[in-house]
Amino acid sequence: MGKPLMIQENDDKMIEKLKRKMGAKTKIDVIRTALRLLDKDLSRTERIERWCRAAKIVGKSSLEVLKEFQTEERFNKLT
Repeated sequence: MGKPLMIQENDDKMIEKLKRKMGAKTKIDVIRTALRLLDKDLSRTERIERWCRAAKIVGKSSLEVLKEFQTEERFNKLT
């Protein structure tokens, strides 16, 4: 058996409203759906933060390597 959850009156009304809109059978279905969506959003945010940190770490060295390969001789052959 689950644990009881104390819900404010306004929150209960919102859950009931969402329950009707979603076609959910129970209030806990609404809560579980909300928790899953919140977890996915948090995971996405954490993943983006990791990507940004990684991009900052390798970004400078990538620019240095790119500069080594950009020479005027490469462009002379195109004209």
